[in-house]
Amino acid sequence: MDRSSGESRLAGGTGSADRAVELVSRSRELEDVSFQEVLDGVAEPRVRWATPAGVEIAGRGVAAQFTADGPDRFDRIRTQATRVFDRLSHEGPEQARPRAFGGFSFHDGHNPEAPWTGFDAASFVVPRVLVVRTDDGTWVTAIANRPDEAVGRLERWHERLAALPTRGTGTTPGVAATERTTSSDAWARQVETALERIADGRLTKVVLAQSLSVDLETPVDVPPMLERLRSQYPNCYRFLVGYEVGGTFFGAPPERLVSKRGDRVETEALAGSVPRGETLAEDEAHVERMRGDAKLQHEHELVVDAIREQLDPLAQELVVSEQTIRRLATIQHLQTPIEATLADDHHVLEIVEALHPTPAVGGVPPDAAWETIRDTETFDRGWYAAPVGWFDAAGDGEFAVALRSGVATDGTVTLFAGNGIVADSDPTEEWDEVQLKFRPILDELRSPRHR
Repeated sequence: MDRSSGESRLAGGTGSADRAVELVSRSRELEDVSFQEVLDGVAEPRVRWATPAGVEIAGRGVAAQFTADGPDRFDRIRTQATRVFDRLSHEGPEQARPRAFGGFSFHDGHNPEAPWTGFDAASFVVPRVLVVRTDDGTWVTAIANRPDEAVGRLERWHERLAALPTRGTGTTPGVAATERTTSSDAWARQVETALERIADGRLTKVVLAQSLSVDLETPVDVPPMLERLRSQYPNCYRFLVGYEVGGTFFGAPPERLVSKRGDRVETEALAGSVPRGETLAEDEAHVERMRGDAKLQHEHELVVDAIREQLDPLAQELVVSEQTIRRLATIQHLQTPIEATLADDHHVLEIVEALHPTPAVGGVPPDAAWETIRDTETFDRGWYAAPVGWFDAAGDGEFAVALRSGVATDGTVTLFAGNGIVADSDPTEEWDEVQLKFRPILDELRSPRHR
């Protein structure tokens, strides 16, 4: 594939950011499919997206690719994609329509160095082959530059997928060793720095994070691992993004950043957490402690207030629902659903830009929080805690916050986790909670006897 104008990579190298390629897509229904077969092999880019509501999507190859960096990267991605989607002809059901999949870096000044090689500050692909499963059925979609090319590709993939048996979920790679970028002593100093800035009024909250480098006994096969995560975390998103260069970014995040369909927007505040209990009684005791904990409630309300303020200029109606509890396998969160009706026609990337970063992954006020993160953290967040998801030609789409995530490169996986620091945070308690957040992925990497 050729890179044109340093921004947009297009099918067959026939276009540029200013002369968009013309795409056609054709779809055909399948009885069922193994999504792992769509992702088998690493010779070309691949994407995977699954929602708690049951939508499953897998794609491979590149019909079009959009990349950008800098503070205007959201707008530049939207502009590039609009040029391509405006010249798209799709024949098939709405559920099987082409979409652009990818994400953004947490910081706009991101430099794609290891382990983030290949992951620009913003990068999205429209796959050449897309398989979509919803409650209404399963389809394969082929995307190309000409109708005959799309039809030929569709027939080949339909025949291939219909004939393949369902694969198992594979085996765990096993963990040989782990290495932290942040020691417990260094973490305590980072938290104390944040607390000093909170005490002098510069900060109200900041989210500090850690990374954990995991050396594996055998290389990890990411798609089967995501299937195993589905059974453990069925009410989480699951995603995978892998390009021709570099590793594979994947995760099972619990938090939706935004879902947009027409003028309807759904998002949520997810902040404040406690462990799961060994029994139902212990579970409820943790929940009651969380509900009554002034620190956790304060942390949560900061997120609710910030989302309300970020969405209010775009919405003609905004509804903040009652606080609930989000229960996952190893942790429980305070959750507040938020819905909005947009006042005007806005692209989902405009909503994504307005919301990122929420105080659940950045802090309050945002500029002071970002400065503190840059001053104290000892690693590059890359795409961790940033928006990952998809959008379509209509400007609709869905994005999750890339938490509970990692980058797999050869025999190593780099994991990421963080926690919110407010006025009465205790460094030791915050350390313990971060370790808890490593567990969803770390447990799937360990062999069963070591969990």
